[in-house]
Amino acid sequence: MSAALTKEFKPIPLPDFVERAPEEMQRRAEAFYADIRRRHTVREFSSRPVPRQLIETCLAAAGTAPSGANHQPWHFSVIANAAMKARIRAAAEDEERAFYEGRAGAEWLAALKPLGTDPDKPFLEIAPWLICVFGARKSRSADGLMRKNYYVPESVSIATGFLIAALHHAGLATLTHTPAPMSFLNEICGRPEAEKPYILLVTGYPAENAHIPQHATEKKALPEIATFFT
Repeated sequence: MSAALTKEFKPIPLPDFVERAPEEMQRRAEAFYADIRRRHTVREFSSRPVPRQLIETCLAAAGTAPSGANHQPWHFSVIANAAMKARIRAAAEDEERAFYEGRAGAEWLAALKPLGTDPDKPFLEIAPWLICVFGARKSRSADGLMRKNYYVPESVSIATGFLIAALHHAGLATLTHTPAPMSFLNEICGRPEAEKPYILLVTGYPAENAHIPQHATEKKALPEIATFFT
């Protein structure tokens, strides 16, 4: 290791890894799979309130995700304000109407038919919380310095995955909504142009009689998504 690299690199002992017996590891893996496979994308939400502290804890979990150079290039704009939710719904539905009226193309629209989606997005006002996930080309690191960020889409995607898993584990339903383009979120959330909105995550309790499309339950088997080389 070079002297310059040694100067910047300050290793500490791995603080909190817990080694477990293989049998326990398998049990834990199976328990997690059994829990996460119950997660479904929901488009029918209840207006029942969800405590802010619960959302904060799930966001803290998302903030532990790995990221390029550990710059953590994400920002979560978390919205419960009714007026802001109404503005987001209006802007999102404008984009969605253009999408469904031809911007998407016939092949994309055909792929969406089994999901039963359309331009109307009432869940954007009904659900108690909207979380706008932004990625920043530059941001302040944990040490307070402004730095260029690396692997921003990958890092933001991993953090969002952590967040979805945390919200599900806590007992909430989620929806990943991605109207395109989403630049209206920068204005509504007061975020700089250098940040890109990636996902509008909707979360709360599902409506009492919520449905999901049968198509959404069709998951590829393990041999279709993984190749092992031994």
